[in-house]
Order: sequence, then structure tokens, then C-alpha cells
Amino acid sequence: MPAKSKAQQRAAGAALSAKRGETPKSNLKGASKEMAESMTEKQLGEFASGSTKGKPEHVD
Repeated sequence: MPAKSKAQQRAAGAALSAKRGETPKSNLKGASKEMAESMTEKQLGEFASGSTKGKPEHVD
């Protein structure tokens, strides 16, 4: 399931980085922190992947 906005992709990417141990989990806040706690690494990878072309910055 790909993200619907650029902001969702960035949050998923940050959560994925923390899940892999590339960045400290203490640096996460907001949506990325919730994603890291509730989603698997595979789910985060699918959510963060894909092109940002044509996607809105935020979704209501």
C-alpha cells in the first residue's frame, strides 16, 4: 500500500530508518514515531517506496 502524500512517505522513511537502526528512535516524533511502533519493516518499506511525482504535500 503506497503512501497517498509526500508527508506520509517522509514519515514512513524516517520510521523505517529507525526500525533498521540507522537513526535513533528518540529522534522520531509524531506520525513517524507511531508508524515505527505499529508497522513492520516490510510495511514501512512498501509505504515509503514509490514516486512522489504528482502526489500532494498533505492529504486531508
